[in-house]
Amino acid sequence: MKLATIDLIIIFLYLLATIVIGIALKKKAKANKDAYMLGGKTLPWYMLGLSNASDMFDISGTMWMVTLAFVYGLKSIWIPWLWPSFNQVFMMVYLSAWLRRSNVTTGAEWINTRFGRGKGTALSHTIVVIFALISCLGFLAYGFIGLGKFVEIFVPWNVVQPYLPFTIDAPYVPHFYGILFTLFAVFYAVMGGMTSVVWADVLKYIIMTVAAVTIAVIAYTSLAGRQLEVPAGWTNPFFGWKLEDLDWSSRIREVNEKIKSDGFTLFGAFFMMMVFKGILASLAGPAPNYDMQKVLSTRSPKEAAMMSGIVSVVLIPVRYAMIIGFAVLALLYYDQLNLSTATGIDFEKILPSAINNFVPVGLTGLLLAGLLAAFMGTFAGTLNAAQAYIVNDIYLRYLQPQASNRSIARMNYLSGILVTLVSIILGLFAKDVNSILQWIVSALYGGYVAANVLKWHWWRFNGNGFFWGMLAGIVPALIFPHILPDMLELYYFPLIFIMSLAGCVIGTYASPAADMDTLKHFYRTVRPWGWWKPVHEQVMAETPDFVPNKKFGLDMFNVVIGIVAQVTLTLLPIYAVLAMKTPLIITVVILALALLILRKTWWKRLDEQN
Repeated sequence: MKLATIDLIIIFLYLLATIVIGIALKKKAKANKDAYMLGGKTLPWYMLGLSNASDMFDISGTMWMVTLAFVYGLKSIWIPWLWPSFNQVFMMVYLSAWLRRSNVTTGAEWINTRFGRGKGTALSHTIVVIFALISCLGFLAYGFIGLGKFVEIFVPWNVVQPYLPFTIDAPYVPHFYGILFTLFAVFYAVMGGMTSVVWADVLKYIIMTVAAVTIAVIAYTSLAGRQLEVPAGWTNPFFGWKLEDLDWSSRIREVNEKIKSDGFTLFGAFFMMMVFKGILASLAGPAPNYDMQKVLSTRSPKEAAMMSGIVSVVLIPVRYAMIIGFAVLALLYYDQLNLSTATGIDFEKILPSAINNFVPVGLTGLLLAGLLAAFMGTFAGTLNAAQAYIVNDIYLRYLQPQASNRSIARMNYLSGILVTLVSIILGLFAKDVNSILQWIVSALYGGYVAANVLKWHWWRFNGNGFFWGMLAGIVPALIFPHILPDMLELYYFPLIFIMSLAGCVIGTYASPAADMDTLKHFYRTVRPWGWWKPVHEQVMAETPDFVPNKKFGLDMFNVVIGIVAQVTLTLLPIYAVLAMKTPLIITVVILALALLILRKTWWKRLDEQN
């Protein structure tokens, strides 16, 4: 165990700080429902942006991305499009503003603003709550399993066990550590609500930035004058139909098996499927998790757009500085990592093993505190979102509509504990980080996409269609992994999408359109573009001076430029650490041009969002 006294002190001080934040903000959070769930909609956009970026800088995702960088090199920058990572660009350009204009507390509550009242709306509300809770629990379990793998490297069970009155079988040691650190996240999230989550996230971001830059510098100096022993295509972000230039046979033969097991050998087909799924998922808007809650917590639609815009700027360069730093160190000193397990080599242990071997005393404590914070911040943000759905969309809607602030606060505490317990149980059954991640972003979100694209863009779409579309997607997403266990989840996304789309269309035409007054109010307030002609005509007849949204072309142009900027932000730290000067200069020039264009076509027009 390579943890010096100073490392332990740093970790202890961080955990103590989270407790203090929770206690200090407890009173403010108890003021009312919005204060707890949305921070009273008073938090500055840049703090919410840092918090949102910090929540995305999670430990399981970072472990996964370090593994990707080690195996796939610069081609790994495309694989996070599975989320899709570029959905933040769609959010920045227009969707965050659309969502914030609705002025609601959760995604489920938003349903009323779009579909009005009635049986279809009630069914839609129910299915959104179910989806939100399933996805939140999935993300909590995903973070849980990653944390356990991470901590076990630094605190072996044989060191801890003699001091405890019980023993645990080896496969469940990571889960024990997961439970232990989860309790700290639960404490400050449950006590202080959204404000507590945001302040803890800002603290985490500062720690992670210092750690990431330091790791990148260590990797850069370690690589100076040396050559990475990697396949020819490792330093090339571009690719063909197959990964033929990424043959690890002469260095680490097991990596080829890893590529095969990931299902990424036909990388061209994989990339096309990612883009197809990613564009649809981005058009659907944010899933009902911490990302949506941060948007709803902003002061105005303009600040919602700014908040989503800053996420990529503050997250990507810092995160990839750390990722490429650890990947380089792992490649240089691979023989020292000891990735072997009883079932073979576990490449998801590259990150903790690299920290254990190459990070100096003192910085190890800071880095561990940051990565523990990464887990706890993501866990807390997701937990806060799950609580919002349970309290706002179940307790206050169906059980106690007139509940006092004290009762709401008590229910927030109870729901937080309940969600945590269920996520821990799910975490016990999770095979590994990659498998649960693939299921969430490919299968489960396949059931979300069709209904949530149509809700923004098609006037005739109603609550009945939303319910049946979501149901027709979620059910196969839960079943397919069991009947097609050997297929990569991304590849049956189209089938789930088609089934969900059929449910949307059939359900919509099986019942009348939403009330026209509801549709007109939504069209005036949110101001979407899309197929809204009948509603548009009535609104213009009643309000001739209404200015409709004709920015589809400009929005799509900004999305393309934004994605280009996002890719260059990813490549920037990678080329810097690898000392690839010419590609670095080209990347800086492209990034500068993209930012200049966005300054004129997006930033200077932000006042139009309010």
